[in-house]
Amino acid sequence: MGGLGLFTVLLGAALPLIDFFIVNVALPSIEHDLSAGPALLELVVGGYGVAYAVLLVLGGRVGDSLGRRRLFLIGMAAFGVTSLACGLAPNAWSLVAARVAQGAASALMLPQVLATIQATTEGPRRARALSLYGATGGLSMVAGQILGGVLVAADLAGTGWRAVFLVNVPVVLLGLVLAVRTVPDTRAGRPAGVDVPGTLLLALSLVSLLLPLTEGRAAGWPLWTWVSLAVFPVAAVAFYFTERRADRRGRTPLVPPSLLRLESLRRGLALLLPFSIGFGGFMFVLAVTLQQGLEMGPVAAGLALAPMAVAFFGASLAGPRLVTRFGSRIVTAGGVIQAAGIALLLATLRHGWPDLGPAVLAPGTALAGLGQGFQMPVLIRLMLSDVPADRAGAGSGVMITAQQSAVALGVATLGSLFLALIPTAGVRGAVSVTLLVQLALIALTVVLSLRLPRMR
Repeated sequence: MGGLGLFTVLLGAALPLIDFFIVNVALPSIEHDLSAGPALLELVVGGYGVAYAVLLVLGGRVGDSLGRRRLFLIGMAAFGVTSLACGLAPNAWSLVAARVAQGAASALMLPQVLATIQATTEGPRRARALSLYGATGGLSMVAGQILGGVLVAADLAGTGWRAVFLVNVPVVLLGLVLAVRTVPDTRAGRPAGVDVPGTLLLALSLVSLLLPLTEGRAAGWPLWTWVSLAVFPVAAVAFYFTERRADRRGRTPLVPPSLLRLESLRRGLALLLPFSIGFGGFMFVLAVTLQQGLEMGPVAAGLALAPMAVAFFGASLAGPRLVTRFGSRIVTAGGVIQAAGIALLLATLRHGWPDLGPAVLAPGTALAGLGQGFQMPVLIRLMLSDVPADRAGAGSGVMITAQQSAVALGVATLGSLFLALIPTAGVRGAVSVTLLVQLALIALTVVLSLRLPRMR
């Protein structure tokens, strides 16, 4: 796969991640325009994330069987159609339905990116491609909120918040043309059928956990949320034993337990979960703090995040050279740097409130982005380093599912904690508590990083 092909699949990786976060700065406009209450607004964000996370592993498996370029094209085309549906939604429920469909389309497209990289590159080229993938992922999450702020403020042709979805359509058309011409078609050497019991149980596990945590606070924690949370451990245990039994009987499970016997993947996933929970919650809480607490407009809120995006991207590009010299210890260093940035941001918010602008916040956000940029791309490269090429789709699906489920979990849990504290502690008090939780999660990633296997 050439440079233009790599650019094309990375474009496919960026779109779903941008759209997970792009709505954060558009929520006030959506609330006003569609008369949407808090519960519906959380579904606009959470519905996408739940559908996305639930179907990622299945998307990777189907790509292994039917061809990764074919699934990439189908997923990208569906993403464009559902983006158009989001942009034209006449009411809040229509927007929620379109967002759920958009999340499903993303789940078809994204697993093919890493699987294609794994199947078409080797050695230094693979290391560089995986570093660029990691850079694209982190940068997209930050850039989504920046781009959302710019588009809402620009109010292109009177479209307001709708532009954050409609802008995807021409990008998707370009991506489809490039993909047909530049992305090679690959598939697993021994394609496996769909593991129906495993797929259903994984879906039940993720939905029963993520949906009540996303909707519970806004809905007042009704009975169904507690019933759903009680279902989660039962479904998760049933999923594990179903997959283990399928593996022992020679069938191909959705998540092969043998993959989790790979030390690099297993220990990497253990670190990825707290990292992604903290990252997802941090991005949501910071967006609300900037707009509602510090009363910044969409553009100013975007500018406040720009240093974080630039630092993340720079660290991601430097990662491959640093790994050659320092190995996986660069992940440990990244955690320490990120913690310093969050601590500086916390001190700035505590002592400078409310007279704070983007420039004052820049040192803290830049340090946080620098640390995150040293952690995420290196971690992705490590987790996939020992996954066989014929299991690339399953391996990337497992990793991305864990990452996106944890991001959605972070938005739901840290976001709910933050919003629940505002009535009594105010925005400053609420963001302070949430950032302390974030620091605890970062400390956990630092400890776990000390147990990562060496990288070559």
